[in-house]
Order: sequence, then C-alpha cells, then structure tokens
Amino acid sequence: MSKIFDKSGVPGNPDEIVMVQSAEYTPEGSISKSLDEDHLALQEGHQLRRDLEPRVISMISIGGALGTGLLIAVTTALANAGPASVLIAYTVVGAMVYFVMCALGEMASFIPLPEGFAGYAKRYCDPALGFAVGIAYLCKYLIVAPNQLVAGALVMQYWVSADKVNPGVWVAIILVLVLFINYFGVKFFGEFEFWLSSIKVITMIGLIILLFIIMLGGGPSHDRIGFRYWSDPGAFAPYEGVEPTSLAKFVAFFSVMVTAVFAYLGTELVGVTFGEAKNARYSIKKAIKLTLIRIIFFYVCSVLLLGCCVAYNDPSLVAAKNAKVSTAAASAFVVAINNAKIKGLPQLLNACILLFIFSATNSDVYTATRNVYALSANGMFPSFFSKTNKRGVPIYSLIFAGIFCLLAFMVCSSSSQKIFNYFVNVVSIFGLLTWISILVTYLYFLRVVKAQGYDRKRDFVYTAPLQPWGTYITLAACCFMAIIKNFTVFIGGFDYKSFITGYIGIPVFLIALFGYKIMYKTKTVNPYEADLITYKAQADEDQEEYENKLAEKAARRKELGKGKDKEWWYDHTLGWFF
Repeated sequence: MSKIFDKSGVPGNPDEIVMVQSAEYTPEGSISKSLDEDHLALQEGHQLRRDLEPRVISMISIGGALGTGLLIAVTTALANAGPASVLIAYTVVGAMVYFVMCALGEMASFIPLPEGFAGYAKRYCDPALGFAVGIAYLCKYLIVAPNQLVAGALVMQYWVSADKVNPGVWVAIILVLVLFINYFGVKFFGEFEFWLSSIKVITMIGLIILLFIIMLGGGPSHDRIGFRYWSDPGAFAPYEGVEPTSLAKFVAFFSVMVTAVFAYLGTELVGVTFGEAKNARYSIKKAIKLTLIRIIFFYVCSVLLLGCCVAYNDPSLVAAKNAKVSTAAASAFVVAINNAKIKGLPQLLNACILLFIFSATNSDVYTATRNVYALSANGMFPSFFSKTNKRGVPIYSLIFAGIFCLLAFMVCSSSSQKIFNYFVNVVSIFGLLTWISILVTYLYFLRVVKAQGYDRKRDFVYTAPLQPWGTYITLAACCFMAIIKNFTVFIGGFDYKSFITGYIGIPVFLIALFGYKIMYKTKTVNPYEADLITYKAQADEDQEEYENKLAEKAARRKELGKGKDKEWWYDHTLGWFF
C-alpha cells in the first residue's frame, strides 16, 4: 500500500500527493544492505525457518498450556475456595487471557516478527519496553524450564523411589531428549510437539467425558452426584484463619484468582512460534480462534465438572493438596476417579502427567531459546546469540538455555527442592508482566495503524474483538492481579520469602525498563514513523499464495460438480485441529 506523507512524517495534503512506494513491494532478493543491518534476523546465517505447518500451530495453540497447571493446580484451588469460586476465577482469568491473545494475534497476523514480543514492543511502543518484556519473558522460561525437569524427576518417583534411582538420572534423560528435539530444527520440533499436544488434548477430552459420566452416576459406584456438593458443603469455601465467614470466602475467591493465572500461564507461548509459521496470517487467525474454544472447553468445563464430582472438604482432596510431589496422587481428578471406585486409571493419569511435563519442558526450552534469539536480533543481546545453523536453529541461544536447565540437578539435594517452590512463585509475576506488556504494545499498535491510514476491518486478515475497551479492561485487570498476587502472605503472620519471590519480578522489570531507557535515551515511537514495512512483504506473498490455493480448490470442485467433497468436510471439521 502506498502512503501519503509530508517531510515531517505526518500525512500530507491530498491535493499535494507524494507517492511513497513501500518496501513491502521490493523483491526479496533486493533488500537493501542498510535494512539488513537494521534487522539482524534478515541477514544470512541469522534467519529462522518458516517450517511450522498451520496444523502444528493450531495444535500447539490448543495444547500449549495444557499441563500440570490444570491437572495439579486446580486441586489447591478447589480445596481452598470451593467449586463456585474456582469456576468464576477460571472464567474471568480465561477472558483476560483471550483478550491478551487477541491483541497479540492482530499484531502478529499483520506482520509476523521473528523477534518475538520484544520486537513488537520495540517497533510500535518503545525499545525500552521491548528490552523489559524480553528480559521478563526470558527470566520466566529460564526458571520454568529447569523446574519442569525437576517435576518430571519427581513424577518418576511414583514408580521408582529416589533410594533406587537418583532423581538426577531422570533429569539428565529428559534434558538430553529435549535438547536433541530442539537441535534438529523447528520442523522436527513442531511435528514432535504436534503429536504430544494431540495426546494431551485427547487426554483432557477423555477426563472431561469421564467426569461428566461420574457426575451423572455412570461410574461403578452409580452415585448420581449432580450439583450435590454445591449445596453441601457449599459452593464457596472460607479461607483458613480469616473471620467472619463472608470475608473468608471473599479472600478465598481472590486467592484462587492467582492460582488460575498460574494455570493459564504459557497460553501466549504460541505467539513465539508465529515468526516460524508457514502461511502465518491464516495460521495465526486460526490459532487465536482456537484459544477461545480451548478456554471454554478445557478449562471452564473441566473445573465445572470437577467441582461437581469432588467436595472441597473431601479428606482425599485435602491430602492431595498437601502432597509434596506433583504426581497423580496430588490431582483432584484422581480423587474423583477413586471416589467413583474406578480402578487402574491413576497409573494411567500419572503417565499422562509425565507426558504433559515432557511436552512442557520441550516447549519451554524452545521458548527460552527463541527469547534469547529475539533479544539478540533486536540488538539487545550480543549478536552471536542470533546465529543459526543450517536447520535455522539459533544454536548459541539453545546452548544458553541448556546451561540454565542444569539448575534442575539441584533436585539431587532434598533441601534444594524448597528453592524451586519459590522459583514457581516468581514465574507467575513474570507471566503477568508479559501479558501487561503485550496489551500496552497493542494499544500503541492501534495508534500506529490509525496514524498511517490503515483500516483494520479492510486491510487486516484478523482483528481483535471489542477494541480498544477490551484491552483497557484486561490491562486494568492484569495490573490489579499483579498487585494483589501474594496478598495472602499477610494472613497468619508475614511470610517474607513468599512476598519477595512473589513480587521480585516487578522491580526487575522496572529496572530493565528505565535502565535501558536512561542508558540508550530511547523515546516513545512516533506513530507516523513506526515500521509497518519490514517483514510485511513475505506475509503478503504467503497470504496471496494461500488465497490462490483456496480459489483453485473451489474452482476444481465447481468444475467436477462437487459443492462439498471429502476434502471440504475435512478442512471444516478435523482440519481445524489436525
């Protein structure tokens, strides 16, 4: 699209039109040297490969955040707050996550950037915000990846005790496998994660159907539970140590909001894959739409049915909440299965939890690697971190992420396991800060596209709904959650360790933001000068190619007299997922 500008960068008078041909129409082979220097990710030897198929992106968007955050964390939430609080909290936080993903989806579908979240913030808002969100997201995954390795080693103790096999052995095995998968390129990673995510999705669908059957009395016990536990012991549980009861229930509700945030963390990681996606615009559009389906079905439906099948004061649930190891024994789903007198499934569920953890570790190492690459490609880390091998893998970034994973060997010392409990507390604040940064960047993105004359409804493949008010409300909610995140540390005596680990991400973020701004004297991006050109040509070309293929398919069906053949039905049913 040609734009009209005067010398100041402000749209000029239509009567004195100066046509500026955008660089998006420049042939790929003639990208200027100066452009390459400004964008390291365009240089030879620093480029990622767009090898992720649309079905892979779709499946990762569905299964990406399905893990122990849902299977295990909901146990504590249900025991502490009751079924109604859990349902409301997971629905509210799910709505927040949806608007975050919609904001990210609109920016990414217009111009998919290999530089990740930091790239969007640097391009549309302020380079200082790009650095801050890059550091925050990197810190999150440098912590969560080794923590997942620890979780995997602990889950193995369900079958093999630590006395027989040192937990460090399981850490080493999982780490080697994960590094192997990531080393052989994004195409290999994508296929592997596609099948892992498919198994995760099938597992969750099976659990939801099972809970529904148990609720209606279809289990061996034939006890038709329905909504019995919503009446006795009740829909809302009081928080221990707080009086009166009404205030205790209110406190319990807000405490479970924090648990819900932890369960949803990782939803945004599919955004890291967008820079390596084939047919990025339509892949992203489909992935964002599937986010809403995942939130409603996998999260809201599962916590609703779980709250019907298990009472919040069930002794088995309380024991599961207090379990020190995140195995099947610590899952409320197993409590529901055991109460229904179904044999054998806890063993199977523990194997599923191990698979969930392996998938999470795999994607966490990938995400940490791409974050280091993104910071390097944005000129915020040394340039060698963005160097890629012949498979398009940023190999030095992968080594960097792998070195931090060695922290997981602290599991060999029982006393060091306590440190990782505090590490988990750190992760959620970095996740919230990332969501906040995405929303702020999106608001600046809206300014940019408006200033440069784009019509979102006409020019964009995907537009986020209910904007800008949806983003404003979600941004306020995320900020509120970040502030009240660890308020329970003040109940029953001040727990300074939980307070520090719960909020330390905020000063780290602010120091990165203002430190970078002061050091490099960055300014907020002028909306008339923001870059809406670089990388857009490839996205335009991919979109045109995809639309031509769709037109060819439709013409072929019409020629053969087939309005809706088998291929059409597959594309509009299973093709949405596979």
